[in-house]
Amino acid sequence: MAVFDFLKRAETAPDEAKASATGPVIAYRGTGRVAWSPRDTASLIRSGFTGNPIGFRAVKLIAEAAAALPLVLQDAERRYDTHPVLSLITRPNPAQGRAELFEALYGQILLSGNGYLEAVGAGGVPGELHVLRSDRMSLIPGADGWPVAYDYTVGARKHRFALGEGAAPVCHIRAFHPQDDHYGLSPMQAAAGALDVHNSASAWSKALLDNAARPSGAIVYHGADGQGTLTPDQYDRLLSEMEAYHVGARNAGRPMLLEGGLDWKPMGFSPSDMEFQKTKEAAAREIATAFGVPPMLIGIPGDATYANYQEANRAFYRLTVLPLVAKVTAAVGHWLSGFAGAELALKPDLDQVPALAGERDQQWKRVAEADFLTEAEKRALLGLPKLTEED
Repeated sequence: MAVFDFLKRAETAPDEAKASATGPVIAYRGTGRVAWSPRDTASLIRSGFTGNPIGFRAVKLIAEAAAALPLVLQDAERRYDTHPVLSLITRPNPAQGRAELFEALYGQILLSGNGYLEAVGAGGVPGELHVLRSDRMSLIPGADGWPVAYDYTVGARKHRFALGEGAAPVCHIRAFHPQDDHYGLSPMQAAAGALDVHNSASAWSKALLDNAARPSGAIVYHGADGQGTLTPDQYDRLLSEMEAYHVGARNAGRPMLLEGGLDWKPMGFSPSDMEFQKTKEAAAREIATAFGVPPMLIGIPGDATYANYQEANRAFYRLTVLPLVAKVTAAVGHWLSGFAGAELALKPDLDQVPALAGERDQQWKRVAEADFLTEAEKRALLGLPKLTEED
């Protein structure tokens, strides 16, 4: 009998429950969790450039302004009016001119922190220049840490640019990154948090408009005799009517007819309480700050940092556009010097920048009135090459 009692107890015993000891402390995804977008280059470009008007305008404003600056080519003795390198810069390839090529190059640097130029042609000055997409490039470091090759990958196909003796086939220009030895840090990465906030605020505003700018609520059922539970048929009918007549932009503002003890209880904060518009403007200002664009130039309201638009435009050129152009043109000029066989300097012509006309006039006047300087010293201060014997 004891044996049969044991078997009977085994049959009626509950199944053993298995659970992780850390299960109760796992935080499941809910409405209160923050969801950040991925930080890879492709995701940042989608969310911060193609999907955000502030990021799009900031990148376009910098890239177009920088690409429109006229460039000069010179060495230690003269400034060239005609030169193979100057001809290459003027028309780098059959599909692009100088402004189009440099706009693409500046755009890649702003979006990913890295810009790549490919030289096409063997021997002497290249025949063409092409901008390569930075999200497809990968650097191959050697044993000493310096790059030995670059891989350009499109789908399953890969092309390797080997670095050896002589001029490199690829010019890599990268922004400063304190924690990466090979790749640059883009303003898009620094502004990623503000971009998420701005996009979320825009999505929330769109959802409010679709719902007639009203927050969501709950339908409370007060049944007869205090019973607060709907039957399955009543529940299904209520859901179907809500989805058919009270969901979506087409049904925004439609009055709701409640019967049988149903009552509507609004929930959530109002747009004025949440202050989404101010949050959105603050995020837009952070995005513009990360790129170095005065918010006034993008049309962000409430910014009075600069006295007027002209001052903001001058600060934009002086603090953002010119440092970027000087860095990129110096790198490109040094790279092309390896093909030309002579040290050349490619730089922007500051005397043809309308935003800096007042500053340049003052500088020319001060240098011209400095009687204690020689002609050679004055030319050096103005960035001009030395006079030749013929001059």
